[in-house]
Amino acid sequence: MIVRRHHRVLVQGITGQQGTFWTEKMQGCGTHVVGGVNPKKAGTVHCNVPVFASAGEAAKTHPFDIAVGFVPPAGAKAAALDAIAAGAKLLVMLTEHVPVHDVMVVMAAAKSAGARVVGPNTAGLVTPGEGFVGIMPGFNDRVFKPGRIGVISRSGSLGTLICLKLVNGGFGQSAFLGIGGDPIIGTTTLDALQALDADPGTDGVAIVGEIGGAMEEAAAEYAATMKKPAVAFIAGRASPPGKKMGHAGAIVTGDKGSYESKRKALEKAGVAVADTPAGVAALMRQGLAS
Repeated sequence: MIVRRHHRVLVQGITGQQGTFWTEKMQGCGTHVVGGVNPKKAGTVHCNVPVFASAGEAAKTHPFDIAVGFVPPAGAKAAALDAIAAGAKLLVMLTEHVPVHDVMVVMAAAKSAGARVVGPNTAGLVTPGEGFVGIMPGFNDRVFKPGRIGVISRSGSLGTLICLKLVNGGFGQSAFLGIGGDPIIGTTTLDALQALDADPGTDGVAIVGEIGGAMEEAAAEYAATMKKPAVAFIAGRASPPGKKMGHAGAIVTGDKGSYESKRKALEKAGVAVADTPAGVAALMRQGLAS
């Protein structure tokens, strides 16, 4: 799931305002965009790449590894299934408010095809110095610069803030993995942590979590087995008990999903937890030195 310069990217919804803006930004950072999709503009050229009627048509002459969708919720399932059937190995679903039953259909199709889904409701993936896929500011060198710290985040805005704090603290990133904030997503915190642990270009990992769900608790069990240092920041410390906050996935159930539960699980696993985003870089420096 770590984006590399050689990965070929297809942009679904490339001709829209957002699709155009972000495609140009991705290309400017080195992302290898091979084509786009818009049935109404098939046969044209947009952002210097050909536009096709479907992912299936694109794959015939312009095969791709990654598909990213700038499509509305009602069209997200069809676009995702089209990309999976066309051979996408990684699907970046940016769209939020995708109906849950549609997401379940996509996840089943991806599993059957051996494809990975990141999202829905993800801000995307960034590999500084190589490229990015999605709507993260991978072009901003004050936020992203090549380095050896992997960052995992459910939130794009919080992930951006942590990356900024890491750069201010003298670190760069090996990869940013935005897993998405919906209740059902294709890639969990644990999945992302395992990917970064296996990445030879990553020396340490910063986990950006939120209250709700149990992904951070599940990831903590794996973090306890890692040799690479991991640090974390969990948003929602001051949230009122029993109140739903932030993303659709931010639901606290029983004794799982609360700030206290997540922090306790992470610290028990040896993961240092920062009180504020500003503290992440200092904890990472300590972890790398130990």
